[in-house]
Parts: sequence; structure tokens; C-alpha cells
Amino acid sequence: MSTAPVSTSAAPPVTHPPAGDRFIRVIQHSSLFYWWPVWVFALLFALISLFDGTRALHLTSTARIDPVMDETGKAVSGKYTILDKDHPARLDERVHGFVVDNLQPRVSHYSWMGTVFSIILLLVIVITNVPMRGLWSVVVIVIVILGSIIITIMEWWDVIARGFVDLRIYIGFAGFFTIGIILLAVWLFSVLVFDRQTYIIFTPGQMKVCEEIGAGEKVYDTAGMNLEKHRDDLFRHWVLGMGSGDLTVRTQAGGQVHEIRMSNVLFVHRKLLAIEDMQREKATVQGD
Repeated sequence: MSTAPVSTSAAPPVTHPPAGDRFIRVIQHSSLFYWWPVWVFALLFALISLFDGTRALHLTSTARIDPVMDETGKAVSGKYTILDKDHPARLDERVHGFVVDNLQPRVSHYSWMGTVFSIILLLVIVITNVPMRGLWSVVVIVIVILGSIIITIMEWWDVIARGFVDLRIYIGFAGFFTIGIILLAVWLFSVLVFDRQTYIIFTPGQMKVCEEIGAGEKVYDTAGMNLEKHRDDLFRHWVLGMGSGDLTVRTQAGGQVHEIRMSNVLFVHRKLLAIEDMQREKATVQGD
């Protein structure tokens, strides 16, 4: 009786993709990236001003605004006569008011928009130019909390609220739109073009570094590489950067330790985990 031969060949080994098929690109961004709230709110307020329909009428210091009187000598509600030699306006009974040139600038009647925009602009300037790392972030938060408690105890919130209501900062549609559209164009060029010229490209076993715009790439071996994540500026990295941070890479080449620092890296924690996974995978492949 004959039996069929049994195959004793082992299963085919698991193959790994070539080293060049995977890479992780780390890009350094300028501080301009954190200015996104300025152009976002500028364009938002410009849109509100456009559809608000309110227009500003500029009068000289000698202009007179007199109420319109009826036959009995009483003032007619909502009707005024403007006497200004430089900006004449005519009364129109059909619209129950005066008619001005439609080319008058568009300015929303919401005065809070100018106040809010001014506060946002000042906060972004301070946060992007005054580093508040580590303990400084804690100190600022403690000061804000203590200040809020003191204001509550002294019952000053109503006074502050009335002060903001009385603070009328008017910025027209043209002002909001000009600031917003120009800053947006510069921001997009910086984030999508300018910043991408400074980078580190990690591949299994190697990393290519370009630290200056127009400079050539330097290639380092990742053996013994050390990575450090710095995300200790609460306001810059978390509030404006949405989880960005700084990345420091230390590696050895020619017996010397080289330190490369990438500032304002977006999603730095996720990038760091991906780089570590890539290096562990490389070590596993070499162990096989």
C-alpha cells in the first residue's frame, strides 16, 4: 500500500516593506502659525459687518442734528435734519429718516466686535512674543484665579462689565476684511510653503535634516538617537497651537553629539510615537 508524501516545508517567512517605503516628516513652523485667531475673527467680523447693513456718517464738529417738527411743534420720532456743509443729507418722508450716499463706509452697530478683536489681537501678540514656559504658565494661571476671586469678593464684575460696554471700538468692514485677508494670505504662504523648507525626514535607520531654508540636507544615522518633546508653554502650545510643541533630537556622528531642535511642531506627541514605533520596527527586523 502506498501513501501520499507529506510536505514538511515551513511556512514562507513574513516579509517587511523596504526601508524607503516609510517616512515621517517633521516640519518646523514659525510663530506666525499661532496668529490664526486674528484672521479667523477678522474675517468673521467682516462678514457680520457686510450683512449688517449699517453705514457710518462722518460729520464735522460744527454739524447740527435737529429733530423734525410736525404742525403742532412736536418732535417727530426718528426724523432728524442734519446741517453739515461737508456732508449734506436730505430728508425723505418715505423712509422716515434721512438719506445718505450709499458709498458711506460699512460699520456694524455692534461695538463689541471691535473690543473683542482688539483683546484677541493683544493676547496673541503677548502669547507669541513673551514665552511662559513651565512655572511661568502656572504663575499666570494662579494670578488669573486669584484676581478673579478678589474681583468677585469686591463685587467689581459689574463695574468691569459696564466699562467694556461703554468701551466702544468701531472697526469697519474694510478694516476687518483688509486685516483678515492679508493675514490669511501670509499665514497660508508661511504654513504651506515657507515653513516646509525646514524639516526632518525620519526613515528606518536614517534621518535627513534641513535646518535652514536653501541649505542642503544632512544625513544622520538613528542608532543611539534621543528624542525629547517640549510642550510646556500652556498658552502657546495648547491654547493657540492645539497640541503643538518643540522637538529636540540628539544623535551622534563622527564621535560628536549633534542636537537638532524643531520649534512649533504640529501634533508633536503623535509624531514622536510614530518615530518610536518606526525605530522599534527597524530593531525587530534587524533581529530577525
